[in-house]
Amino acid sequence: MQEGMGSFCASCNALFCFFFLVYSVYQCSVIGVDGGQVAQLTVDTKGLGRKIPETMFGIFFEEINHAGAGGLWAELVSNRGFEAGGPTIPSNIDPWGIIGDESSVVVATDRSSPFEHNKIALRMEVLCDDNSNSTNICPAGGVGVYNPGYWGMNVEQDKWFTVVMYVRSEGAVNVSVALTSSNGLQTLAATNFVGNACTVGNWTKFTANLRATATNRNARLQLTATKKGVIWFDQVSVMPVDTYQNHNFRKDITQMLADLKPQFLRFPGGCFVEGDWLRNAFRWKQTVGPWEERPGHFGDVWQYWTDDGLGYFEFLQLAEDINALPMWVVNNGLSHHDEVDTTSVGPFVQEALDSIEFARGAPNSTWGSLRAAMGHRDPFNLKYIALGNEDCWKKNYRGNYMKFYDAIKRAYPDIKIISNCDGSSRKLNHPADFYDFHIYTSAVNLFNMAHQFDRTSRDGPKAFVSEYAVRGKEAGQGSLMAALAEAAFLIGIEKNSDVVEMASYAPLFVNSNDRTWNPDAIVFNASHAFGTPSYWMQHFFRESSGATLLSSNLTTNSSSPLIASAVTWKSSEDNNTYIRIKVVNFGNVSVTTRISIDGGQQTNSLQLSATMKTVLTSGNPLDENSFKEPTKVAPVRSALKDGGKDVDAELPPYSFTAFDFLTDSSSLRTVETDASYKASI
Repeated sequence: MQEGMGSFCASCNALFCFFFLVYSVYQCSVIGVDGGQVAQLTVDTKGLGRKIPETMFGIFFEEINHAGAGGLWAELVSNRGFEAGGPTIPSNIDPWGIIGDESSVVVATDRSSPFEHNKIALRMEVLCDDNSNSTNICPAGGVGVYNPGYWGMNVEQDKWFTVVMYVRSEGAVNVSVALTSSNGLQTLAATNFVGNACTVGNWTKFTANLRATATNRNARLQLTATKKGVIWFDQVSVMPVDTYQNHNFRKDITQMLADLKPQFLRFPGGCFVEGDWLRNAFRWKQTVGPWEERPGHFGDVWQYWTDDGLGYFEFLQLAEDINALPMWVVNNGLSHHDEVDTTSVGPFVQEALDSIEFARGAPNSTWGSLRAAMGHRDPFNLKYIALGNEDCWKKNYRGNYMKFYDAIKRAYPDIKIISNCDGSSRKLNHPADFYDFHIYTSAVNLFNMAHQFDRTSRDGPKAFVSEYAVRGKEAGQGSLMAALAEAAFLIGIEKNSDVVEMASYAPLFVNSNDRTWNPDAIVFNASHAFGTPSYWMQHFFRESSGATLLSSNLTTNSSSPLIASAVTWKSSEDNNTYIRIKVVNFGNVSVTTRISIDGGQQTNSLQLSATMKTVLTSGNPLDENSFKEPTKVAPVRSALKDGGKDVDAELPPYSFTAFDFLTDSSSLRTVETDASYKASI
């Protein structure tokens, strides 16, 4: 993910100018139309249908906008190991703060941590005392440090939290551990870590479960003491007990991912994989094993620290938990500013091979044994590897690519490899199972790009549209107009699913306190989350993966900006077969549409009483959702009032509508691949 996308973006800019002119002329002409517009949509259920790939629609996670750190990963403490300030001491401990003044407590970092790869620890010297004879008596509540988390910790009444920390001291300790309000005045949950000098003379791990007695959406963690002495802290963690599948993923927003029924999870980036410089790239071996021993790293592209609690293992686990196939994006020795020469890239190739062994190797293999030790004895279902991200134009990409490709195919011939180079308009000059295609553009341009793959060669590797979205003024922070254009683009992908294998929106998440990139699919803060219209748009395609694309024909009485598709699928919930017709109305006038299902004898078996309509629209195409109005633009589902062989329906201005028909599948026909098959629009 980058602002500039090489030669592809250059062509997009030229196309945008053309389509903007066409759209402007169209808008002027449509304003003058007197009366409604009409359309006829005919769906052929008796002809030959085409199977859409099982992997068609999935999701792409990148560590951007604090998507993982302070988001998907449920850890509440920011900078839990005190490493974010760097390895040189003294260092910045932000966002940790100090409770008490310089006369009562002195806090600094040193390099006394017991963990080899992250040596920074926090040294807290308490100068005051609780002895009544002392000339420096500690204030009520003691002195110490606090951590506000990622813009506040969400603490809810009766919820449980697990606190873990490592402590060392030269004497006995009694540390008060509390979840409090942001000013420290309200205690929500508390305990004490007590240890004698023998116990804490060496680094000691303390663990406690706290139950909150009240709710505060902007809480913090406090560590305080009232006895004079020196205490060292390291690797301080607060984790909610109630997480998705008990795997430490934040429950509400992970459920939103699962609700999309994604067929794959591409991770962990994006530019996050590359780094601005290789020294700051995502290195998977530094993100596995016990969380306390992970050094973390500074993501220099999106400019924040991650402790890498959300590491390679956790991404594989997340994919499994939401029933998606993992798609691992590997660093191939390239960053934004430096490149490993092909003659020297061997160690990077071996690192990629080791990552596959970690995911798929036997539990007694070198790296498979580490996976087993982390609690997952069985292999993960890793089938896809992407080599780099948006690197095709770089000097060493093709040379490095071939080193990776040959080595992976020799060791794991079943793994599908994805090239960064766009093969939609010209043939690739290197082998690949799929090629990557990214597009960020205006709403008008993306609507017209529904035909992007119409003329793509049906020979050679298929496309993986791993990043698409509308950006710019009309997209805002996630508008209806953006979602409609994206829906049209995905309908075009459905129709070209013989040459497009997969597609995913980007970015997936944004913490509202770090809007580095807009728009995004899911917006959250410490306590709440909502889907943008682009998130809800993807719900309309949840059943398309593995469905059968039906031939459809859409005609209108004018140049109405409409696009439609029809699929049939068997529901896993009720075991019934449905036809879903999706239509985007990208214009500012309502369109009366007659839907005719041409199925011969099958037409009479349609149970039109069960026909449902789902509409995504709003009063203004630039409307957005917000924490105050989280479902201002969200799908509305209702039963169709009228039935029969032909169904008349109104398509509101600027809307995305789906019609679901319960039907009999006995006469539906499918074909796995048919290059001549085409559904007209």
